[in-house]
Amino acid sequence: MALPALETRFAFFTGKGGVGKTSLACASAVRLAELGRRVLLVSTDPASNLDEVLETPLGTQPTGVAGVPGLSALNVDPEAAAAAYRERMVGPYRGVLPAAAIRSMEEQFSGGCTVEIAAFDAFAELLAGNHVTAAFDHVVFDTAPTGHTLRLLSLPSAWNDFLATNTTGTSCLGPLAGLEKNKATYAAAVKSLADRALTTVVLVARPESSALREAERTRHELADLGVRNQVLALNGVYAARSDDAVAVAMAMRHAAAVGAMPAGLAALPRSTTGFIPRGMVGLASLRAFLHPEGAPTDAHLSPSIRAADAGLSSIVDDIEAAGHGLVMAMGKGGVGKTTVAAAVAVALASRGHRVVLSTTDPAAHLAWALDEPIDHLSVERIDPAAEVDRYRDEVLAKAGAGLDAQARAMLEEDLRSPCTEEIAVFRAFAQTVDKARDAFVVLDTAPTGHTILLMDSAEAYHREVSRTQGDTPESVRQLLPRLRDPAYTRVLIVTLAEATPVHEAERLQADLRRAGIEPFAWVINQSLLASGTHDPVLEQRGAYEAPFIDHVRRVSATRSALIAWRGEAPIGAAALLAWADAARGEASLRD
Repeated sequence: MALPALETRFAFFTGKGGVGKTSLACASAVRLAELGRRVLLVSTDPASNLDEVLETPLGTQPTGVAGVPGLSALNVDPEAAAAAYRERMVGPYRGVLPAAAIRSMEEQFSGGCTVEIAAFDAFAELLAGNHVTAAFDHVVFDTAPTGHTLRLLSLPSAWNDFLATNTTGTSCLGPLAGLEKNKATYAAAVKSLADRALTTVVLVARPESSALREAERTRHELADLGVRNQVLALNGVYAARSDDAVAVAMAMRHAAAVGAMPAGLAALPRSTTGFIPRGMVGLASLRAFLHPEGAPTDAHLSPSIRAADAGLSSIVDDIEAAGHGLVMAMGKGGVGKTTVAAAVAVALASRGHRVVLSTTDPAAHLAWALDEPIDHLSVERIDPAAEVDRYRDEVLAKAGAGLDAQARAMLEEDLRSPCTEEIAVFRAFAQTVDKARDAFVVLDTAPTGHTILLMDSAEAYHREVSRTQGDTPESVRQLLPRLRDPAYTRVLIVTLAEATPVHEAERLQADLRRAGIEPFAWVINQSLLASGTHDPVLEQRGAYEAPFIDHVRRVSATRSALIAWRGEAPIGAAALLAWADAARGEASLRD
């Protein structure tokens, strides 16, 4: 097992949720400290579990980690920073603009883009070498700024009056306007990120196709911005040590994903860490990872949770009882929401119901196209690229008219943000959602609660300011009420039985509740606990999942399903139906 070599002053760990950024960042920081370096470990993740991993209560100033001389850590709270400057931006208008306009402004500053940019504000201070970092040889960041943030902050027009007066509210222009510091500070920070002698960017990925695709997209984005000082950290690679069927299948899946890695990613310097069944939470676990020769052998741990006999089909039973309606599968990338959505759609169609399965995933669409037609089921695909192009053209024609070249460049960059795609696709969903009046509509990749609120606040603002109804289609007028109606819409939150995916799913649930939507059920996917494996290493991993499954069951979900890890993704009607029927149901405690 190996960690990435970090000789530069700054190191940034980046990757999609659940790939092990925090674990590798912590292990790397401990290793540097053991070499006699003075190290500061920084997290800007709103759902950070850095305190838990290091067993040290952390704040916004460096705190020494007991038992690791030379290592200090801090948690930047970008959500608190975002809330503070949101109030600085909105506060002066309270009592001046209508209440609906204030709500619209507040929502524009409530999304992920705002938090992302607020996090960069903290990055910039630390990269500038202020008093906080002056005492350290290395500063290791858990979570790096995205290419989208860097592009925004690199644009020459970022600080003109257009930002302060922009009312499009689509994504990042309003949040960017909230940053009041000197533009030169941010330009220097971006320059530092690209300096090979100063900074190393570590792309963390698991040996899974979706995680490797995300790492390749990040590599390409950063390289286009001149940030080419990148290394790949391949985390959690499993090698079978028994002839257990699950163990063999996992090893084969990992090997296949690594073998099919995109060429640009494969060309990077690479470190590989193996599969850690108990995770790396706590200093003892970190030291056992760094010094396996001196680590005690793990005792066999019997899982405290077993799966009940009910399956995913029990959730389908509850959905079916309404006779029609909308089902939205939601969750972070890589948790399996496409498979869950397809399985629910096939199960409903197999029971004789008319079902529309709508997805924005081209791969899922292709898999279905290659399979034989299914009675009562029609498959549609909303093309995000086409919807974004249509939406971008509309905004540029209206909001972009009369802007100078710099202001138009900012607007065009803003319209390349993830938020723009979300809103563009959200508008296209309206027509599909209308079909759920007399059929079942299953949506894979649904709009987030923030997008729903943003659309709602924008509509409220428009009604208040223009005081006109306009010629809005009935499907669009009814969309938001339908999404909030539990008799019409049922949301399935899909997650994995791991710390980061569960924390992110809880944030999604809070976002939905803020939008007036109560999730119908949680689906915990790819569980080794439910897989039936008898491999000693994988059984230990199953035991590690147990508290997260119990947490979802007790704290988060009114109903839940636990779906077993399988060696091959179910593709095709027969495989999906068997997968849905075999997926084991709500977890229950065993004394």
